[in-house]
Amino acid sequence: MYRLGSLGDMLISLPALHLVARAFPDAERRMLTNIPMSSKAPAAAAILEGSGLVHGYMRYAVGTRSVGELLGLWWTIARWRPEVLVYLAGARGVKAARRDEAFFRMCGVRRIVGVPLTEGMQRNFYGVATGGRDHAMGDANLEPEAARLVRCIGELGAMGEMADPGRLSDPASWDLHLTAAEHESASRAIGDEALRVESIAVSVGTKVQAKDWGRENWRALLGRIAAEFPGRALLLAGASEESEASEFAAEDWRANGGGPVVNLYGKLTPRESAAAFAQARLFVGHDSGPMHLAAAVGTPVVAIFAARNIPRQWFPFGKQHRVVYHRVECWGCGLETCIEQQKKCLMSITVGEVMGVLSSQFSVVSEG
Repeated sequence: MYRLGSLGDMLISLPALHLVARAFPDAERRMLTNIPMSSKAPAAAAILEGSGLVHGYMRYAVGTRSVGELLGLWWTIARWRPEVLVYLAGARGVKAARRDEAFFRMCGVRRIVGVPLTEGMQRNFYGVATGGRDHAMGDANLEPEAARLVRCIGELGAMGEMADPGRLSDPASWDLHLTAAEHESASRAIGDEALRVESIAVSVGTKVQAKDWGRENWRALLGRIAAEFPGRALLLAGASEESEASEFAAEDWRANGGGPVVNLYGKLTPRESAAAFAQARLFVGHDSGPMHLAAAVGTPVVAIFAARNIPRQWFPFGKQHRVVYHRVECWGCGLETCIEQQKKCLMSITVGEVMGVLSSQFSVVSEG
């Protein structure tokens, strides 16, 4: 299986990985993936190890032009002699997809599934294209990345599941198979005091500047949440270098009647963090890996999204989640750093707007 990316990318691919496991239950399934470039972006093994979906890994540096490294990768794959290659890489254009397919053919792979060799397979839409910049961009045609990946490898679905080969709405398709030990580690880190009350999990961090809502906004929001829902525990989670910003945001939580604050930054593995989020009543965060972790374990999410990607592409999958997203005129820019427009898609989202969505979501969760 060929899949690049970090935490969020791997989590989005879970239904596709489960589909591969159902299609090839007796096969040894290895993943060709990238060497992570950031400490905030865990390797595939950090989230998939122990899930039973992947049995081993091959790694390489994305974008390498080293002939020696490419020959080494060719030899590693060719020597293993895989019978099938399932292509789960993100869309990078038809030209790149053809180049990848040619490389895997040279490695001796005879059957290749899922290479997006048409614009339809590259784009997150389905239905009839309309042309122009808004090509098939009516809301009804927008598609989550998890759905696009499954659509590309849909031929692997059994006869009885052709309409939905990835079983996207089935919680089992998002199952990380967390162990009892991982749940126990999460509970120890949370502590007895916080476990005795309802908790709200929050992750204020992101490795991308264009996704960062700002620590002042987070501080004001946590103060509002504490005042409206007093006595709850606050679970702060993410990369260890985001701990200080989270503690800054938590100051207004403490000042406005919030319950115990548990700082989990850097204390848990990604899988243990998922187990911690499973115990929370609600998760609030950016478009980020922790957000997808919470969604994978079924915890309702309130997510604050920049418009750098098209709507729905990276939204948490499921009707129980709520996303705050402003579609400004420069939506879909794909920028990781936004200077000229000052992140107006994101910074136009107010604390009051998020609080309104969160209050509504909390009511729905409580009724459920």
